[in-house]
Amino acid sequence: MMQITDLAQEEKLPPILRLGFRPFFLLGPAFAIIALTLWLLIFYGKINLQPFASGYWWHIHEMIFGFAAAIIAGFLLTAVQTWTGIRSVHGNALFWLIILWLAGRIALLLPTYLPHIMITIIDLSFLPVAAYMLAKPIIAVKQKRNLFFVPLLLMFTLVNGQMHLAFYQGDNTSVQLSGYAGIMLITMLISIIGGRVTPMFTANGSKTEKVANLPWLEISANITLFTIFILYFISPILNLSQQTFGMLFVIAGTLQAYRITRWRPWVTFKIPLLWSLHLALFCIWMALLLLGLSYLFNLFPTNHLWHLLTIGGISGVILAMIARVSLGHTGRPLVVGKLIKFSFLLIFIAAFTRAILPILAPAMTPTFYWLATGFACASFLLFLYRYIPYLIQQRIDGRPG
Repeated sequence: MMQITDLAQEEKLPPILRLGFRPFFLLGPAFAIIALTLWLLIFYGKINLQPFASGYWWHIHEMIFGFAAAIIAGFLLTAVQTWTGIRSVHGNALFWLIILWLAGRIALLLPTYLPHIMITIIDLSFLPVAAYMLAKPIIAVKQKRNLFFVPLLLMFTLVNGQMHLAFYQGDNTSVQLSGYAGIMLITMLISIIGGRVTPMFTANGSKTEKVANLPWLEISANITLFTIFILYFISPILNLSQQTFGMLFVIAGTLQAYRITRWRPWVTFKIPLLWSLHLALFCIWMALLLLGLSYLFNLFPTNHLWHLLTIGGISGVILAMIARVSLGHTGRPLVVGKLIKFSFLLIFIAAFTRAILPILAPAMTPTFYWLATGFACASFLLFLYRYIPYLIQQRIDGRPG
């Protein structure tokens, strides 16, 4: 492996500022706990807090552009160093990127201290700056394969801008549609990265032969998700029918189910870092399929099913990946103990409680909301309890990073 930094220079930096995964894998889950708790307290009128736009807008926005965006930035700004062999953002530059992300979270939560347009500018700045930091090493080595992650971050920025615009226009429908667009863009990103790493992780962890991806399946699975994203993004203009989305969701769910089944999830049952990832991918294709059938035939309330995708799918993948990446990039064995196994289980229990139980027992929905929030927060708390020492201390193998 290319030596990309000098160890003596590295030791002058606090470990938390040595690579992007360290601060953002810590801040992302911590913020999720705060944001979920505050949202439920706002929703049920337990506290008198008025975030930017509204509590509803803030909840949707912050789980996508606060929590998920932090994890995505941390992951990509770490992975790019491996991809290119060029030192990724670190030190003072990483510190100011963290400050920019934090400024957005604080400004949106406490909006009375700044003009609204200033809050919007601060919030919209994070992803383009992260995209610039990601682009520099990729362009330096002319690595076309990974360059598309840069415009992808800029697409996130456009969706974020659309959410802000919906607030200024007083359009709650566009707020929801923009939120769906953001969720589908994250789902597509998971699908792309999942196609690259899941077969390899599964083969290495289970000591079995790697399953070769089918090019036509990879392309069609990702293009279908991208199409849904685009249609949600332009929906405020075109006003597309639920049936259109229903058909696309069914196709997307079917393709993801076939793809994921080929990766043999049954060989991962004894390996937590693998079964957690496969179970999250199961939640993704199941959510896509159920959403499609519900849009077509009005089977279930879709507002609940979206949480199977966001909690079980997206948050499940996030937990599985940050647990694995944090171990690998701090020089530790890829093995987790009982505490993290329980953390994995709790996020899926939270997804089932939030997405499925309100459909089965609507009268108990408020109770399920409280329980689901408690399970999700407990999952993230367990992760932080175990991983904070890993993220704030230097690598145990003495290598830079």
